[in-house]
Amino acid sequence: MEALTGAGLAASAGLNAYIPLLVIGLLARYTDVINLPGGWQWLSNGWVIGILALLLVIEVVADKIPVVDSVNDVLQTVVRPTAGGLAFGAGASSETATVTDPGSFFQSGQWVPIVIGVVIALGVHGIKATARPVVNASTAGIGAPVVSTAEDATSAVLSVLAIVLPIIVLLFFIGLVVFTVWVVRRRGRRTPTPY
Repeated sequence: MEALTGAGLAASAGLNAYIPLLVIGLLARYTDVINLPGGWQWLSNGWVIGILALLLVIEVVADKIPVVDSVNDVLQTVVRPTAGGLAFGAGASSETATVTDPGSFFQSGQWVPIVIGVVIALGVHGIKATARPVVNASTAGIGAPVVSTAEDATSAVLSVLAIVLPIIVLLFFIGLVVFTVWVVRRRGRRTPTPY
């Protein structure tokens, strides 16, 4: 179940880097729903929560503006996978301690959950970043705020469900695979129009 929690949080970070980290921090600080391991306690620090909230506001605004959202997606290509790695590591309760000896860190396998989270978040981010310019072009930019709001809501709901009811994360991944296959098939069926 911890792996499903981590995977759901990483996928959520692929949509919005700050929502899952903020959810983890807030739930760890103010509830007993999540109990962070020692190496991840910093996520529940008041300053960290405040900074994440500020970054979330900036992200939410930037992601609603056509063209700016595409530039934001380029910048977030580093941020979202990093957040996904952190979210997976914290959500899967990996005991990643402070790295004082990189050799033992890599030999112990503590890096594996972080890399899995990076890959999941990067995949979801890739789908989002690829689809967004198409939405902007096909709707003359009107669709950007609508799609962005749906992505933010999905990220928030998925973050909470990943912690409270991780089995639901499987449904998200099944839906993501079905959606990806549908998009690929739809693109394959298009035939170029003759001039």
